[in-house]
Amino acid sequence: MRILPFTVKPMLPDRLKPLEKLAQNVWFSWNPEALSLFQQMSRDLWDSTGHNPVKMLGLLSQERVEELLADEGFLDLMDRVYRQFDRYMSNTAGYSYHLEKPADFKVAYFSAEYGLTECLPLYSGGLGILSGDHLKSASDIRVPLIAVGLLYKEGYFRQYLSPDGWQQERYPDNDFHTMPIEQCRDEKGQPIGVHVTLENRNVLVNIWKIQVGRVPLYLLDTNCPENSQEDREITGKLYGGDRQMRIRQEIVLGIGGVRALGRLGLRPAVFHMNEGHSAFAVFERIRKLMKDRNLTFEAATEFVTASSVFTTHTPVPAGNDTFSNELMQKYFSCFADEIGIPFTHLLGLGRSNSSNREEPFCMTILALRFAAWCNGVSELHSHVSRAMWTSVWPELSVDDIPISGLTNGVHIPSWISMEMAGLYNRYLGPRWSEDPDNEKVWERALHIPDTELWRTHERRRERLVAFARNRLVAQLQRTGAPRTEIDLARGILNPRALTIGFARRFATYKRGVLLFRDLERVNKILNSTDFPVQVIFAGKAHPADNQGKEFIKRIIQLERMPEFRQRIVFIEDYDIHVARYLVQGVDIWLNNPRRPLEACGTSGMKAAANGALNLSVLDGWWCEAYQPTNGWAIGSGDEYEDETYQDEVDSNSVYSLLEKEIVPLFYTRGADGLPRGWLEKMKSCLKTICPVFNTHRMVEDYMDRFYYNAAQIALRLKAHEYAQAKELAAWKGKLLAAWNDIRVADLSTIGDSEVAVKGKLGLRTVLELGSVKPDEISVEAYYGRLDAEGKIIGNTVAPLAATGHHGKGTIFEGELPCVDTGRFGAAIRVLPRHGLLANSLHSGIIKWG
Repeated sequence: MRILPFTVKPMLPDRLKPLEKLAQNVWFSWNPEALSLFQQMSRDLWDSTGHNPVKMLGLLSQERVEELLADEGFLDLMDRVYRQFDRYMSNTAGYSYHLEKPADFKVAYFSAEYGLTECLPLYSGGLGILSGDHLKSASDIRVPLIAVGLLYKEGYFRQYLSPDGWQQERYPDNDFHTMPIEQCRDEKGQPIGVHVTLENRNVLVNIWKIQVGRVPLYLLDTNCPENSQEDREITGKLYGGDRQMRIRQEIVLGIGGVRALGRLGLRPAVFHMNEGHSAFAVFERIRKLMKDRNLTFEAATEFVTASSVFTTHTPVPAGNDTFSNELMQKYFSCFADEIGIPFTHLLGLGRSNSSNREEPFCMTILALRFAAWCNGVSELHSHVSRAMWTSVWPELSVDDIPISGLTNGVHIPSWISMEMAGLYNRYLGPRWSEDPDNEKVWERALHIPDTELWRTHERRRERLVAFARNRLVAQLQRTGAPRTEIDLARGILNPRALTIGFARRFATYKRGVLLFRDLERVNKILNSTDFPVQVIFAGKAHPADNQGKEFIKRIIQLERMPEFRQRIVFIEDYDIHVARYLVQGVDIWLNNPRRPLEACGTSGMKAAANGALNLSVLDGWWCEAYQPTNGWAIGSGDEYEDETYQDEVDSNSVYSLLEKEIVPLFYTRGADGLPRGWLEKMKSCLKTICPVFNTHRMVEDYMDRFYYNAAQIALRLKAHEYAQAKELAAWKGKLLAAWNDIRVADLSTIGDSEVAVKGKLGLRTVLELGSVKPDEISVEAYYGRLDAEGKIIGNTVAPLAATGHHGKGTIFEGELPCVDTGRFGAAIRVLPRHGLLANSLHSGIIKWG
């Protein structure tokens, strides 16, 4: 049977046409008035469509359309929202903050998942939410970003629980034609696509677009009739399938993504790989430069490396994607032939030891090698990452590994409740959402009247309790629970009780059941007659993570025990919608990962922006954010090899903090019924956390530290038909050939080797350089305090300058500031120096004296 596909679109009268444009741009998801506009059209339709304005417009009855046309108040609101949207979209001035001139280049941002809004289920967890918030802030501050991802037919799974509490998964198909997505088409109306080669066959990849404010997000789709069923499934599930499916997905994302941008006529200057899933993009960029610009592999590599940014999110080696040599042979042997390098060379690019034939190909290592600008997602995570990837740069000390720290943030307007947004508008002014990294704006939080702040927060807690009750009732009805149990669920939780929230992926290291190590103690805390405490859980375990599923089942068992029935609730199918209710309504956000395995963790930032206080292990972002005035720290940052002992220590810390500090502070009320001490802590939380841990600040950091510098170097390298890229590659090849001839012939102090504190120590070294010129190297004194074994602690450096010659050698001299007393040591290191080298340490070329 031949089926002719066609699409039916909603038709609105001209007076309501602005609604179609508003529905097709995800901007609506972070504009409170736009959300209110859609809710006013039909609250029932809004909820039943999963907050999908496009689908809702298609389901509006003609009767309701007529009612809206006659509703002056609704039309006035629509016109006002559309004017806001039009002003927002019309402001196309280039980003110029801290720059000499507005940015006139584009950045391509690659990620495997994007969490934008609940009606676009293309995300699984924190990585996707971060990617979505990154795009929203880039749009708000006009960073010239283009995003690339995959369009998953089934997305990530939807969670439901069996009667005994075991997680089950279902994968409903996404109907993209009723979502805020449009297929990219050419001038003849034909779908725009590209091809990627998989095992010597061409696979068609169609391109779709989601408009995220000013930022276009292009999504790649292999579910095309022209492809085999096997290839159509490549963009079926997010993180689904075996290793072969994963390598296919990552080829489509990386290689297909670069080709898609070219097909659309987009020429970004900088490529940002958010996690290693898209690292194959570097291969395609090199191939294109070699084919289109006649560059050598080495020259193309220099250009790609200088213009690539890489963000790693995973603090354990096992969490980084690797592929066997057999899989790489299957998918990349022909690719190696095409770019003219031996396949063994290509394999080595993804290994820490390129000659180790037993080592699998690692996507993170590939990205690290081909990105001169690398970062972890918090200061602690960057330290962990440097220690984890020392094998990629064996000549560098851990502190010198070129992975810097750039801490994540959240897009505050996307996560603030409407009630709290109104409060901020009154007392902070509109700049809290327009300029959320402005410290002076958030200082005004200290002047919000206590009564208004507390009443606003209490309303959100009441709404959270009502939401949790409704969700639990629906869960019980679906599983056929007895009527008595359903009736009890309608009255669970206390809208006035201290409420703790715990919601995240149920990965085992996040320790979802840590709170329940001592049930007797927990019972006393939760069921105090005068000072009750309640806990709301949500989260998904990976379909293959049975231990994570056991954690969820354990919580379900506890919530059904008579002593905990009113105090513990697990909300199934955690998503953006559930997350908003939780972060907007809880009093305490609990986070207890096993340190240092939380790379960053941004859910606590969302809660903090709504006035919730964090109770967290000193891991990820909380290491930087925690102050005694703005929340509580579980433990003191210690790490233990014995995991059982660590769990015992941390759980006891949670219990003690709840018993001795948190519960008493929450329930200590003045004559007016207000918890003054708690409110003081809430205001300190807003003042200290919001202006720092937001994606406006984060994206500005990426622009100032990475994007702008990478673009400037890339522009220089590509000038005059990539002449300087060719020159840089030739220079580096010549330097490498002569590098082993460099020798430190002498190292001595100038004057006495003992120097008074606050003074300076003169240092002199003689280098035999062979054919290397003095201006082709940087000579540095690497110095610091000596430990008991005589090794240098730290990585302080001071430059040494060429001052003359001694026999066959060149003399380099300099001074070391001596700011402290004690026993110190200095060594000499030599690095390559060239005006177009993005990062001398990243090159891995180093000589120690």
